[in-house]
Amino acid sequence: MTRRSNLIRREGGTYYARIYIPADLRDHFPSEDKKISLRTKDEATAKRRLNAELQKWDATFEDMLARRHLTNRDKAVAVWEHYEAKLQEDAERRRAMPTDADFEREAARVWQRIDNGEIRSDDMVSMINGYADLELLKRARQDDANLRSRRLAALRRDLANGRFVLIKEAVRGFIRRHRLLVEDDSAPFRELEELLMRADIQVLERTLERDVGDYSGRPTDPIVKPAFAAPRETAAPGQSIMELFDVYARENPRRITLDTLAQARRDVGLFVDHVGTTYPASKIDKRAVREWKALLMEYPVKAAETKAFVGMKIAQIVKHNAEVGKPVITPRTVNRHLASLGAFCSWLVAHGYVDANPTEGMALAKDKRKKVFPFNTDQLNLLFRSPLFTGCEGDEAPRFWHKPGSIRIRDHRYWVPLIMLYSGARPAEVAQLMLSDIRQMEEIWFMDITETDDDDDTAEERKTLKTASSRRQVPIHRELIRLGLLDYIADIKAAGHTRLFPLAVRNVRGQMMADFSRAFGRYLEKIGIKDGKGLSLYSFRHGAFDALRRAGYLDDDFNFIFGHGNGSRVTRGYGVLSQGMLDKRAELVNAIAYPGLDLEHLVGVATVDDKRGTPAKSKAPA
Repeated sequence: MTRRSNLIRREGGTYYARIYIPADLRDHFPSEDKKISLRTKDEATAKRRLNAELQKWDATFEDMLARRHLTNRDKAVAVWEHYEAKLQEDAERRRAMPTDADFEREAARVWQRIDNGEIRSDDMVSMINGYADLELLKRARQDDANLRSRRLAALRRDLANGRFVLIKEAVRGFIRRHRLLVEDDSAPFRELEELLMRADIQVLERTLERDVGDYSGRPTDPIVKPAFAAPRETAAPGQSIMELFDVYARENPRRITLDTLAQARRDVGLFVDHVGTTYPASKIDKRAVREWKALLMEYPVKAAETKAFVGMKIAQIVKHNAEVGKPVITPRTVNRHLASLGAFCSWLVAHGYVDANPTEGMALAKDKRKKVFPFNTDQLNLLFRSPLFTGCEGDEAPRFWHKPGSIRIRDHRYWVPLIMLYSGARPAEVAQLMLSDIRQMEEIWFMDITETDDDDDTAEERKTLKTASSRRQVPIHRELIRLGLLDYIADIKAAGHTRLFPLAVRNVRGQMMADFSRAFGRYLEKIGIKDGKGLSLYSFRHGAFDALRRAGYLDDDFNFIFGHGNGSRVTRGYGVLSQGMLDKRAELVNAIAYPGLDLEHLVGVATVDDKRGTPAKSKAPA
């Protein structure tokens, strides 16, 4: 699998947007992607500009894809549109022809000029000029009929000889209006020329019949018959789905985190991938959602990051995956996509864009079986004696982690699992900690888990939380201190860093620890702990819950330690102090224990390379 990244950066330089060309349009571009400069070296700014650039190119591709190749239906529509439009022009021209009243007015004007001496019998030029307008009025109908007769003869002659100059502009106009991929003088273009010329001949034949008062004529050429093009749904400026999603995101009515909002944008973007970038938000209905859900149920995992699907729309990906055979997303993930769209549609309802939420009742039935399990003692002992914690072949890529070697990894990949084990914190909460978030009060060391409010923070400095109740202070377990966490913190601080784990970075989607979480799951498989689903990085969090239950505590006694709210919302809204004073929190955290777990071999081995200021690749003892 190849990770598909839209944001790239040249070594130490400017960020670029990588635009992947849709598979259907590859023939129109010299390569499979384009690189567009974002004109900034700041990652946060680049990500904001990237979104606008992707939307612009999506609209361009949507327009190009809409310029379909000529079909038999297009040909039928071209003939009928031309026939009806030309007959309508003839009817309007006849209505504009001079009447008897016009003749009388013009004759009176001529006699007035004679009385005024402007037209004299001895001045032939003045007489010709004076009577010219009157004669033109009298001859208008006959002259028009003569022009049509001559054009009819010319069209018949040109049709017989394969010349189409008289109809070429009409063909070009049809191609522009219907956004067709037809080049001048190509075989499809010449075919349209012939068809429209035959339609034009039929029009002129009907007009000559009208000249003698016969309006009952019908087309005699079999190609001229009713056909109509389906209207294309196009949003007015500011009314497309993603334009209104931008407004929704700025309002953020549910106060969801930036990470969750970014995920919702991707989910809704996948819906737009189905209906089209120009689709009006007001047209989102049950049918569109139902069709999208059917595609989601066959949508492969990590499709956006899989090379086999680069440049494809969701329907194409699903169809191609029938050959590729990648596993599809779970019902839970399908429901997450529906929930993201549903929250946005609720906002659309509240603001009058749609009458009802089309996602209501669309969710798939939930699988009530437990998905994540805590590690047992044997699994924990095996894990913490495996190469990732005792010495591996290399730390550059996950494929080296499970092989025994002399390289000791001592960065977030080492510490986050241990901190989760003895705190139950979420992986991203730990990985994004600043050194200033590790403090001591009343002789108790604790982690201050918070989010940042400043949008100007860089991607690495930005901190986000899942919910408001996730904001909390968690004491550092005494076992972590025994394992050397405070020594590690001192070394990182001495090296000049501001973040606890400077090598932990967000992925291209802005997610902290998502890549490591996937790699950790594969690592568990390689060392023989995991076989199928059930164990993951989150198993440490689940294990901490069970540890406190083993210690005799009820869920309501410790939920707040893990970032879960206790009590009613009303109760939680009173006062400013957090639940549980610090010493009580320390008592709870230190009650987390795993009988039979032996970590003695890890004590005192956390070191930092002072030269690089990053966790060391120290040599493991023989």
